[in-house]
Amino acid sequence: MTVAALAVLQGLFAQPTPAQDKPCSLKAGPVRAVVRVIDAETILLDDNQEVRLIGALAPRSPDMSADAAPWPPEQRAADALRDLVLGRSVELAYSGRRFDRYGRLLSHLFLNRDGERIWVQGRMLSNGYARAYGLPGSFACIRELLAHERVARAAGAGLWANAAYATRLALRPRALIRRRNTYQIVEGQVVHVAMTKSRTYLNFGKDWRTDFTAGIRASLLRKNPEWAKALAALEGQRVEVRGWIEYRNGPYIKIEDPSQIETTGVSSPAPSSSSSGGLTVSGERGKTAPQKQRRPAQKRPDAFDLRLP
Repeated sequence: MTVAALAVLQGLFAQPTPAQDKPCSLKAGPVRAVVRVIDAETILLDDNQEVRLIGALAPRSPDMSADAAPWPPEQRAADALRDLVLGRSVELAYSGRRFDRYGRLLSHLFLNRDGERIWVQGRMLSNGYARAYGLPGSFACIRELLAHERVARAAGAGLWANAAYATRLALRPRALIRRRNTYQIVEGQVVHVAMTKSRTYLNFGKDWRTDFTAGIRASLLRKNPEWAKALAALEGQRVEVRGWIEYRNGPYIKIEDPSQIETTGVSSPAPSSSSSGGLTVSGERGKTAPQKQRRPAQKRPDAFDLRLP
Protein backbone atom coordinates (compact mmCIF):
# COMPACT_ATOMS: atom_id res chain seq x y z
CA MET A 1 0.00 0.00 0.00
CA THR A 2 1.36 3.44 -0.91
CA VAL A 3 1.96 6.11 1.70
CA ALA A 4 -0.87 8.21 0.25
CA ALA A 5 -3.31 5.31 0.31
CA LEU A 6 -2.33 4.48 3.87
CA ALA A 7 -2.95 8.08 4.92
CA VAL A 8 -6.46 7.97 3.45
CA LEU A 9 -7.14 4.68 5.18
CA GLN A 10 -5.93 6.00 8.52
CA GLY A 11 -8.13 9.04 8.08
CA LEU A 12 -11.23 6.90 7.64
CA PHE A 13 -10.50 4.77 10.69
CA ALA A 14 -9.04 7.39 13.03
CA GLN A 15 -11.46 10.20 12.33
CA PRO A 16 -15.25 10.47 12.64
CA THR A 17 -17.43 9.11 9.88
CA PRO A 18 -19.62 11.66 8.03
CA ALA A 19 -22.43 10.93 10.49
CA GLN A 20 -20.11 11.76 13.39
CA ASP A 21 -18.32 14.71 11.76
CA LYS A 22 -20.23 17.36 13.69
CA PRO A 23 -20.35 18.54 17.29
CA CYS A 24 -22.31 16.35 19.64
CA SER A 25 -25.76 17.80 20.19
CA LEU A 26 -27.59 16.91 23.40
CA LYS A 27 -31.10 17.60 24.57
CA ALA A 28 -31.10 19.47 27.86
CA GLY A 29 -32.77 17.80 30.82
CA PRO A 30 -33.57 18.89 34.38
CA VAL A 31 -31.24 20.21 37.07
CA ARG A 32 -31.04 17.89 40.08
CA ALA A 33 -28.93 17.43 43.20
CA VAL A 34 -26.71 14.39 43.65
CA VAL A 35 -27.49 12.73 46.99
CA ARG A 36 -25.38 9.58 46.62
CA VAL A 37 -22.63 8.15 44.44
CA ILE A 38 -23.56 4.48 44.07
CA ASP A 39 -20.44 3.49 42.17
CA ALA A 40 -17.93 5.01 39.77
CA GLU A 41 -20.50 5.43 36.98
CA THR A 42 -23.87 5.59 38.78
CA ILE A 43 -25.41 8.30 40.96
CA LEU A 44 -28.68 8.82 42.84
CA LEU A 45 -30.55 12.11 42.43
CA ASP A 46 -32.76 13.94 44.90
CA ASP A 47 -35.88 12.65 43.09
CA ASN A 48 -34.73 9.05 43.77
CA GLN A 49 -33.80 8.46 40.13
CA GLU A 50 -30.60 6.53 39.42
CA VAL A 51 -28.44 7.88 36.59
CA ARG A 52 -25.76 6.01 34.70
CA LEU A 53 -23.02 8.17 33.19
CA ILE A 54 -23.33 7.07 29.58
CA GLY A 55 -20.06 6.90 27.66
CA ALA A 56 -17.67 6.54 30.61
CA LEU A 57 -17.09 2.92 31.60
CA ALA A 58 -15.75 2.68 35.13
CA PRO A 59 -13.19 0.09 36.29
CA ARG A 60 -14.54 -3.17 37.72
CA SER A 61 -12.62 -5.79 39.63
CA PRO A 62 -11.62 -8.82 37.55
CA ASP A 63 -12.33 -10.90 40.68
CA MET A 64 -16.11 -11.31 40.85
CA SER A 65 -16.15 -13.70 43.80
CA ALA A 66 -18.21 -12.84 46.88
CA ASP A 67 -15.15 -12.50 49.13
CA ALA A 68 -13.12 -10.40 46.68
CA ALA A 69 -11.16 -7.53 48.20
CA PRO A 70 -12.08 -3.98 47.16
CA TRP A 71 -10.59 -3.11 43.76
CA PRO A 72 -8.38 0.02 44.10
CA PRO A 73 -8.95 1.40 40.55
CA GLU A 74 -12.70 1.16 41.12
CA GLN A 75 -12.43 2.81 44.53
CA ARG A 76 -10.29 5.64 43.18
CA ALA A 77 -12.75 6.25 40.34
CA ALA A 78 -15.72 6.28 42.73
CA ASP A 79 -13.88 8.67 45.05
CA ALA A 80 -13.11 10.99 42.13
CA LEU A 81 -16.75 11.02 41.05
CA ARG A 82 -17.85 11.60 44.64
CA ASP A 83 -15.50 14.56 45.03
CA LEU A 84 -16.79 15.98 41.76
CA VAL A 85 -20.57 15.70 42.10
CA LEU A 86 -21.78 14.68 45.57
CA GLY A 87 -24.01 17.31 47.11
CA ARG A 88 -23.89 19.46 43.99
CA SER A 89 -26.50 20.44 41.43
CA VAL A 90 -25.97 18.83 38.05
CA GLU A 91 -27.56 19.42 34.67
CA LEU A 92 -28.69 16.32 32.81
CA ALA A 93 -28.50 16.06 29.02
CA TYR A 94 -29.55 13.26 26.71
CA SER A 95 -28.91 11.81 23.29
CA GLY A 96 -30.35 8.54 22.00
CA ARG A 97 -31.56 5.97 24.51
CA ARG A 98 -32.95 7.37 27.76
CA PHE A 99 -32.90 4.26 29.96
CA ASP A 100 -30.88 1.09 30.31
CA ARG A 101 -32.41 -2.31 31.03
CA TYR A 102 -32.27 -1.65 34.79
CA GLY A 103 -34.34 1.51 34.55
CA ARG A 104 -31.40 3.88 35.08
CA LEU A 105 -31.30 7.13 33.14
CA LEU A 106 -28.54 7.27 30.54
CA SER A 107 -27.34 10.83 30.77
CA HIS A 108 -24.45 13.22 30.36
CA LEU A 109 -23.84 15.42 33.40
CA PHE A 110 -22.65 19.01 33.67
CA LEU A 111 -21.93 21.18 36.67
CA ASN A 112 -20.52 24.56 37.53
CA ARG A 113 -17.73 24.74 40.09
CA ASP A 114 -15.68 27.79 40.99
CA GLY A 115 -16.77 29.49 37.79
CA GLU A 116 -15.81 26.51 35.61
CA ARG A 117 -18.35 24.51 33.65
CA ILE A 118 -17.44 20.82 33.82
CA TRP A 119 -18.57 17.93 31.65
CA VAL A 120 -18.46 15.08 34.17
CA GLN A 121 -17.81 12.32 31.62
CA GLY A 122 -15.00 14.31 30.03
CA ARG A 123 -13.34 14.93 33.40
CA MET A 124 -13.52 11.26 34.42
CA LEU A 125 -12.06 10.13 31.09
CA SER A 126 -9.26 12.67 30.82
CA ASN A 127 -8.10 11.84 34.35
CA GLY A 128 -8.01 8.11 33.64
CA TYR A 129 -10.95 7.05 35.80
CA ALA A 130 -12.96 5.51 32.94
CA ARG A 131 -12.80 4.24 29.36
CA ALA A 132 -14.87 5.61 26.50
CA TYR A 133 -17.59 3.35 25.14
CA GLY A 134 -21.04 3.43 23.59
CA LEU A 135 -24.24 1.43 23.58
CA PRO A 136 -26.51 0.78 20.60
CA GLY A 137 -28.42 4.03 20.18
CA SER A 138 -25.98 5.93 22.42
CA PHE A 139 -22.86 6.64 20.36
CA ALA A 140 -23.71 10.26 19.63
CA CYS A 141 -20.83 11.78 21.64
CA ILE A 142 -18.22 9.10 21.05
CA ARG A 143 -15.88 11.47 19.20
CA GLU A 144 -15.66 13.80 22.18
CA LEU A 145 -15.46 10.93 24.66
CA LEU A 146 -12.55 9.31 22.83
CA ALA A 147 -10.72 12.63 22.65
CA HIS A 148 -10.79 12.88 26.43
CA GLU A 149 -9.80 9.25 26.88
CA ARG A 150 -6.73 9.75 24.67
CA VAL A 151 -5.37 12.37 27.08
CA ALA A 152 -5.21 9.91 29.97
CA ARG A 153 -4.15 7.00 27.81
CA ALA A 154 -1.20 8.88 26.31
CA ALA A 155 -0.08 9.93 29.80
CA GLY A 156 -0.59 6.47 31.32
CA ALA A 157 -2.84 8.08 33.91
CA GLY A 158 -5.26 6.31 36.21
CA LEU A 159 -6.46 2.92 35.02
CA TRP A 160 -4.16 3.09 31.97
CA ALA A 161 -1.21 2.38 34.27
CA ASN A 162 -2.83 -0.89 35.38
CA ALA A 163 -2.16 -4.12 33.47
CA ALA A 164 -5.80 -5.14 33.90
CA TYR A 165 -6.70 -2.47 31.31
CA ALA A 166 -3.81 -3.02 28.91
CA THR A 167 -4.41 -3.42 25.20
CA ARG A 168 -4.87 -7.13 24.40
CA LEU A 169 -3.22 -8.94 21.52
CA ALA A 170 -5.42 -10.48 18.85
CA LEU A 171 -2.85 -13.23 18.32
CA ARG A 172 -3.65 -14.61 21.78
CA PRO A 173 -7.22 -15.90 21.36
CA ARG A 174 -7.13 -18.15 24.42
CA ALA A 175 -6.25 -15.20 26.63
CA LEU A 176 -9.10 -13.24 25.07
CA ILE A 177 -11.58 -16.03 25.73
CA ARG A 178 -10.66 -15.90 29.41
CA ARG A 179 -11.86 -12.28 29.33
CA ARG A 180 -15.24 -13.16 27.87
CA ASN A 181 -18.02 -10.67 28.78
CA THR A 182 -15.51 -7.94 29.60
CA TYR A 183 -14.80 -4.72 27.72
CA GLN A 184 -11.41 -4.81 26.01
CA ILE A 185 -9.27 -3.01 23.46
CA VAL A 186 -7.72 -5.61 21.14
CA GLU A 187 -4.86 -4.84 18.77
CA GLY A 188 -3.61 -6.91 15.87
CA GLN A 189 -3.12 -7.34 12.14
CA VAL A 190 -6.17 -7.97 9.97
CA VAL A 191 -5.44 -11.17 8.07
CA HIS A 192 -8.60 -11.27 5.98
CA VAL A 193 -11.77 -9.23 5.44
CA ALA A 194 -14.68 -11.56 4.68
CA MET A 195 -17.88 -10.04 3.32
CA THR A 196 -21.26 -11.80 3.40
CA LYS A 197 -24.81 -10.59 2.85
CA SER A 198 -25.48 -10.18 6.55
CA ARG A 199 -22.08 -9.17 7.95
CA THR A 200 -18.50 -8.26 7.22
CA TYR A 201 -15.86 -9.97 9.32
CA LEU A 202 -12.36 -8.80 10.18
CA ASN A 203 -10.39 -11.98 10.78
CA PHE A 204 -7.20 -11.66 12.81
CA GLY A 205 -6.00 -15.22 12.21
CA LYS A 206 -5.99 -17.90 9.55
CA ASP A 207 -8.69 -19.96 11.27
CA TRP A 208 -11.88 -17.99 11.91
CA ARG A 209 -13.20 -20.89 13.97
CA THR A 210 -10.68 -20.24 16.75
CA ASP A 211 -8.98 -16.87 16.14
CA PHE A 212 -10.15 -13.41 17.11
CA THR A 213 -12.78 -11.84 14.85
CA ALA A 214 -14.68 -8.55 14.71
CA GLY A 215 -18.12 -8.62 13.07
CA ILE A 216 -19.96 -5.71 11.47
CA ARG A 217 -23.65 -6.06 10.66
CA ALA A 218 -25.00 -5.05 7.26
CA SER A 219 -27.25 -2.30 8.65
CA LEU A 220 -24.23 -0.43 10.04
CA LEU A 221 -22.44 -0.76 6.70
CA ARG A 222 -25.43 0.73 4.87
CA LYS A 223 -25.45 3.73 7.21
CA ASN A 224 -21.73 4.38 6.56
CA PRO A 225 -21.11 3.49 2.90
CA GLU A 226 -17.73 5.23 2.51
CA TRP A 227 -16.43 3.60 5.66
CA ALA A 228 -17.83 0.23 4.54
CA LYS A 229 -16.00 0.43 1.20
CA ALA A 230 -12.72 1.07 2.98
CA LEU A 231 -12.95 -2.04 5.15
CA ALA A 232 -11.41 -4.28 2.48
CA ALA A 233 -8.25 -2.15 2.57
CA LEU A 234 -7.69 -3.10 6.20
CA GLU A 235 -6.15 -6.41 5.16
CA GLY A 236 -2.53 -6.34 6.29
CA GLN A 237 -3.09 -3.32 8.55
CA ARG A 238 -2.75 -3.16 12.31
CA VAL A 239 -5.89 -1.94 13.99
CA GLU A 240 -7.43 -1.59 17.42
CA VAL A 241 -10.91 -2.93 18.07
CA ARG A 242 -12.79 -2.04 21.25
CA GLY A 243 -15.87 -3.70 22.68
CA TRP A 244 -17.19 -6.60 24.74
CA ILE A 245 -15.56 -9.98 24.19
CA GLU A 246 -18.03 -12.69 23.15
CA TYR A 247 -17.53 -16.29 22.13
CA ARG A 248 -18.47 -17.07 18.53
CA ASN A 249 -16.15 -19.70 17.10
CA GLY A 250 -13.41 -18.03 19.13
CA PRO A 251 -13.18 -14.57 20.73
CA TYR A 252 -15.41 -12.05 18.96
CA ILE A 253 -16.33 -8.37 19.24
CA LYS A 254 -19.55 -7.08 17.75
CA ILE A 255 -19.11 -3.72 16.03
CA GLU A 256 -22.01 -1.39 16.73
CA ASP A 257 -20.35 1.84 15.57
CA PRO A 258 -17.38 2.79 13.34
CA SER A 259 -15.61 4.32 16.33
CA GLN A 260 -14.86 0.81 17.62
CA ILE A 261 -12.22 0.29 14.90
CA GLU A 262 -9.14 2.48 14.64
CA THR A 263 -5.92 2.02 12.69
CA THR A 264 -2.68 2.17 14.68
CA GLY A 265 -0.60 3.74 11.91
CA VAL A 266 1.40 0.58 11.25
CA SER A 267 1.04 -1.44 8.06
CA SER A 268 2.26 -4.96 7.38
CA PRO A 269 2.60 -6.99 4.19
CA ALA A 270 -0.60 -8.73 3.19
CA PRO A 271 -0.55 -12.29 4.58
CA SER A 272 0.07 -15.21 2.25
CA SER A 273 -2.28 -18.16 1.91
CA SER A 274 0.37 -21.09 3.49
CA SER A 275 -12.11 13.92 18.71
CA SER A 276 -12.18 18.56 16.47
CA GLY A 277 -15.54 19.77 17.52
CA GLY A 278 -17.56 21.12 20.43
CA LEU A 279 -20.29 19.69 22.59
CA THR A 280 -23.59 21.47 22.13
CA VAL A 281 -26.63 21.23 24.37
CA SER A 282 -29.85 22.18 22.55
CA GLY A 283 -32.55 24.31 24.09
CA GLU A 284 -35.10 21.70 24.98
CA ARG A 285 -24.26 12.02 26.29
CA GLY A 286 3.29 -16.76 24.80
CA LYS A 287 4.54 -14.31 22.18
CA THR A 288 6.24 -10.99 22.38
CA ALA A 289 3.94 -8.07 21.70
CA PRO A 290 4.50 -6.61 18.23
CA GLN A 291 6.11 -3.21 17.96
CA LYS A 292 3.94 -0.29 16.94
CA GLN A 293 4.29 3.44 16.56
CA ARG A 294 4.32 5.49 19.72
CA ARG A 295 1.15 7.46 20.25
CA PRO A 296 1.65 11.21 19.85
CA ALA A 297 1.41 13.30 22.98
CA GLN A 298 -2.12 14.53 23.53
CA LYS A 299 -3.13 17.98 24.68
CA ARG A 300 -6.07 18.39 27.01
CA PRO A 301 -9.05 18.60 24.59
CA ASP A 302 -10.57 21.80 25.95
CA ALA A 303 -12.17 22.45 22.56
CA PHE A 304 -14.22 19.31 23.04
CA ASP A 305 -15.71 20.27 26.38
CA LEU A 306 -18.59 22.66 25.85
CA ARG A 307 -19.72 25.18 23.31
CA LEU A 308 -23.16 26.25 24.40
CA PRO A 309 -25.56 28.18 22.16
